[in-house]
Amino acid sequence: MKGLVYNGPRDVRIAEVSDPRIEKETDVLVKITTTNICGSDLHMYEGRTSVEKGKVLGHENLGQVIAVGKAVERVKVGDWVCLPFNIACGFCKNCEQGMTQACLNANPGSAGAAYGYAEMGPYNGGQAELLRVPYADFNCLVLPPDAIEKQNDYVMLADIWPTGWHATELAGVKTGDSVVVYGAGPVGLLAAYSALIKGAGDVMVVDRHPDRLKLAEQIGAIPIDDTKEDPVETVMKLTKGEGADRGCECVGWQCHDHGGHEVPNDTMNKLVRSVRATGALGVVGVFMPEDPKAQDPLMKHGQIAFDFGAFFSKNLRMGSGQTPVKAYNRLLSRLIESGKAKPSFLVSHELSLEQAPDAYKHFDARENGWTKVVLKPAA
Repeated sequence: MKGLVYNGPRDVRIAEVSDPRIEKETDVLVKITTTNICGSDLHMYEGRTSVEKGKVLGHENLGQVIAVGKAVERVKVGDWVCLPFNIACGFCKNCEQGMTQACLNANPGSAGAAYGYAEMGPYNGGQAELLRVPYADFNCLVLPPDAIEKQNDYVMLADIWPTGWHATELAGVKTGDSVVVYGAGPVGLLAAYSALIKGAGDVMVVDRHPDRLKLAEQIGAIPIDDTKEDPVETVMKLTKGEGADRGCECVGWQCHDHGGHEVPNDTMNKLVRSVRATGALGVVGVFMPEDPKAQDPLMKHGQIAFDFGAFFSKNLRMGSGQTPVKAYNRLLSRLIESGKAKPSFLVSHELSLEQAPDAYKHFDARENGWTKVVLKPAA
């Protein structure tokens, strides 16, 4: 089959790779019809991880089941399914507590496994024609009858929308709350979208890319361009000097200043200053345990200079980490099915698998208009 293979920093290629097969009786095989390029794929693309050459990338996947193992009971051939990026067994201590992002069995020796990602197990990703899905009865979200025509919506359930939703859950967003979101990439936009669905009051989104800020405004959020105004001062003005009730960090350690230099602590410390005393923060932007190629000496060891004194004195609370997709994807699926939500609003490009290498270049450069790329391997 054809798959998008990592070949080194900023070098991904479409290549012939071995077809996946049923390896355990609990597996299914899925013909991938829709798969996304994720912002966290860019960490690997840029050579900032230990991902091995030859790895097929892609952890936001949707398609149709074409084969099932003998032990699979719930999932049937012909089902349309969306796959959480977390690969989870469903029965370990963490999975039983709903923390499927930290499964203890899918990637022995580590807490957590994923498709096509560095240090997240031996699993190839779904930017390819076929995908093997382990523990299929647990991991497959079987989609409703409108799945075929709404693929660009349902594929967002693999990662990007649950991650945005998770940011608001960690921050404790409630009806009427004011919310500030740092980052208007796909996760930040869907965090803002989630806050609005939950009935938040003012939802403010900080970024500097005009195309992304325009999308934020289109869904009903207040765009704040940090190249034109101090975002903390603007949030304080909009909240009458109090600060937002809740804050979401959706950028991670690769955030940049206006000069293009990485400042890993920038969004975190601005978030602390932007949220009112006794408020809460939800941090879902990726922060790595180490990054030898980081410009910042602390971040080389997975550390940042965090304003902990301000965080402590304001009596703030913080939740962080990867999202347990299964905790949210069924609920969010119902919102799509009922017509209450359309997360595909952020899709800017729908391309064939063969166009993926070029798409990575444009998306990595954050070129204007490249907000979310959807690939169609079966096209």
